[in-house]
Amino acid sequence: MSEPVSRYDTQPAPCQPKRFGSDITPDPARHGVPDKDSNMADARLRTWSCVILSIQILLKTEAVNVGITYVHNAVAKGAVCLDGSPPAYHFDKGFGAGANNWFVHFEGGGWCNNVTTCLVRRHMRLGSSKHMANEVAFSGILSHKQNFNPDFYNWNRIKVRYCDGASFTGDVEAVDPATNLHFRGARVFVAIIEDLLSKGLSNAQNAVLSGCSAGGLTSILHCDRFRALVPASAKVKCLADAGYFINAKDVSGAQHIETFYSEVVATHGSAKNLPTSCTSKMRPGLCFFPQNVVQQIQTPLFLINAAYDSWQIKNILAPGVADPHGKWQSCKLDINNCSPDQLKVMQDFRLQFINALSGFGTSPSRGMFIDACYAHCQSEMQETWLRDDSPVLAKTSIARAVGDWYYDRNPFQKIDCAYPCNPTCHNLIFDPSGHTEDIAPQSDESSPSNPSPVSTGMKSPKMRLLSWLVSFLIFSIYSGMNSLL
Repeated sequence: MSEPVSRYDTQPAPCQPKRFGSDITPDPARHGVPDKDSNMADARLRTWSCVILSIQILLKTEAVNVGITYVHNAVAKGAVCLDGSPPAYHFDKGFGAGANNWFVHFEGGGWCNNVTTCLVRRHMRLGSSKHMANEVAFSGILSHKQNFNPDFYNWNRIKVRYCDGASFTGDVEAVDPATNLHFRGARVFVAIIEDLLSKGLSNAQNAVLSGCSAGGLTSILHCDRFRALVPASAKVKCLADAGYFINAKDVSGAQHIETFYSEVVATHGSAKNLPTSCTSKMRPGLCFFPQNVVQQIQTPLFLINAAYDSWQIKNILAPGVADPHGKWQSCKLDINNCSPDQLKVMQDFRLQFINALSGFGTSPSRGMFIDACYAHCQSEMQETWLRDDSPVLAKTSIARAVGDWYYDRNPFQKIDCAYPCNPTCHNLIFDPSGHTEDIAPQSDESSPSNPSPVSTGMKSPKMRLLSWLVSFLIFSIYSGMNSLL
């Protein structure tokens, strides 16, 4: 099977000095000598043109909107969202050489651990397809543009919506009429893949199961199941972005996340759908942690994760219940605000994270990109997936590392040095007004690429630059008008 030649080109500078022939300075004999006012007007026109061109280039990197597809025939199989509505996904069809390649990406969005928290989700998109947007933006790893997603841009790209609350593991037959809650995530997973098989996945030459956050956990827990459902002749690998949640104590010393995961598994009846190689040795709730199951996964697997994953810092290390006086609040909003003592605790968390990777193995079929950033879900956003300023390890972007691993060009297993050693990081900064303390947070529909499960008030570097350019353009126009008065 031939491999594509990847292109990892950066964007050229949008504006160049105006040239006359081969010189920057005009030749008076050929072009005449412009007067002072003409020079000023020409310079202002060039400035405006430069700003407008820069805005156009930035807007071209914006994601394409992709319509929703409801899997209505899944309802008869009992494969439904929490409220009983049909599952759904967004499908951008592949083209050219990628027409028979499939990239299936699962959305994230936390979990619900009891009837009360699941009832909350039933009335929003994380529990009902009735509340999902008709379109979502595809960018980063789902981009259809070669210069922004060189290895997967022309594949069939699917984003599966998350509406079961247990990383597609639940399966409880009984439905309490008092709540009408359906815990059927495992059935939804199979129904979605079967629907895609009927639309061409059955002819796949290459296939990737991917996901972000709770969706990244999905890609780990269902990796071998996906391999079994896809044709044996296809080359299949799995990718988990920000899905490697570790079993660590919080700052109060409590096993908060362990208790929470055990409740998720019990509520959704997930035990039967977790790897038996794990459940035969330990309590089912512990088998929700990737560190306890990755060793037994047979299908090639790649991990993208921040060692200082912002969601894990906020909800595993320092959840609100363990920080009643809010001493960690400012630190969690912006890592630059963390005190030396807090940074030490976070460095210890990083060591625990690295230790939890010990069972992952060093086989070339396994890959990892573990950076020292305060981030979460880095594959869905163009700024962190592939751009001229995106995060790198060993001078390699996330996009290139994943592409090289998938196509067997080069193995990639890199763990970054400790914070703050990596200047290429895009560390998240959260808006205090949008910051919530919730182990099962609800991601915002309007957030860029829905980087579930965090809800941020931050602007991406691209949007900050775009805002600056628009402001500069308005200022320039205003100044130009004043000069004419």
